Amino acid sequence: MKNSSSHSTVIPIARIGRTPPAVAVPDIAVPATGLLHDRLGRPLTDLRISVTDRCNFRCSYCMPKDVFDKDYKYLPHSALLSFEEMTRLARLFAAHGVRKIRLTGGEPLLRKNIEALIGQLAEIRTPDGTPLELTLTTNGSLLARKAAALKAAGLQRVTVSLDSLDDAVFRHMNDVDFPVADVLAGIDAARAAGLGPIKVNMVVKRGTNEQEILPMARYFREHHGGSVVLRFIEYMDVGATNGWRMDEVLPSADVIARIAEEFPLVPLEATTPGETAQRWAYADGGGEVGVISSVTQAFCHDCSRARLSTEGKLYLCLFASAGHDLRPLLRGTASDDDISSAIGHIWQGRADRYSELRALRGPDSTDHGDATDKAPRRVEMSYIGG
Repeated sequence: MKNSSSHSTVIPIARIGRTPPAVAVPDIAVPATGLLHDRLGRPLTDLRISVTDRCNFRCSYCMPKDVFDKDYKYLPHSALLSFEEMTRLARLFAAHGVRKIRLTGGEPLLRKNIEALIGQLAEIRTPDGTPLELTLTTNGSLLARKAAALKAAGLQRVTVSLDSLDDAVFRHMNDVDFPVADVLAGIDAARAAGLGPIKVNMVVKRGTNEQEILPMARYFREHHGGSVVLRFIEYMDVGATNGWRMDEVLPSADVIARIAEEFPLVPLEATTPGETAQRWAYADGGGEVGVISSVTQAFCHDCSRARLSTEGKLYLCLFASAGHDLRPLLRGTASDDDISSAIGHIWQGRADRYSELRALRGPDSTDHGDATDKAPRRVEMSYIGG
């Protein structure tokens, strides 16, 4: 998006995917065997469920205030999936191989009674009888008051977004003057409640908060050690509103080099296939850090994640421009077998690999997030979670 007060390039969330690909029950049923694969051989193992399109922060890389202002039209409550509808879909995804569910937003803790949803999801079992791994990503603003209840409901761990320890920088980045101390209190509460290991995600934007890399590393080493894993995320070209520029991306390799100058690092193997972060341990045993490098080191080749919007659209990539609307099936006469078969058919047709193709084209050929007639408008990250 060009830096302008005009909203001519902005699509309200209520209109995103207004004419998505029609979702129909396939003529040939796709049985739920727990071994579903897409066209590139990638399994379906992770589902991210956005429970709200709203957030109380206005971070420039996600929900910039000049777009998401007081006049922005969010989804009406009637359009949102109920907790029962989300649980029904989650159960069908688990039958296809999903073993991990992450609740996202917007800010998921803004969704009223989210503990009830967590309790329902905690009852789901995979085909081999294993409980799902239940996680949640939050900006931490409500975590101090919610942590104990989330744990009691069945949530296993949380990921907290935190882009700076410097209060002035943090208040500038969240753009609602929210203090960093309250987020740190939320992390402490989550740790006390047993929601761990906790992950803290820092989006690094060159020229904005790169000076916070080492202070963040020092703080979480000294205060939390191995109980909190700090991860640095490259500033990504998601959506059409964050004005993304390649020259504002600080490559993860540079981040690791900066940390290693002060704290020697040892590379770690991935814990699971399709893991998004490259992991490094502090050589002295002081915990670990990770980097997520979707711009400079695309990991599309083993991406096993699907994303469900709060109104029931299924997205197969964080950078997608259209979703598959499951809500009519949910609210119609379709049976569980019908919906399960539709999900299987959609995943089997998946060939998304946006970040790899961007790397092949080179940085100068990207649309820089502009929503133009020539560049398909990508879905906003705040709508389907990061």
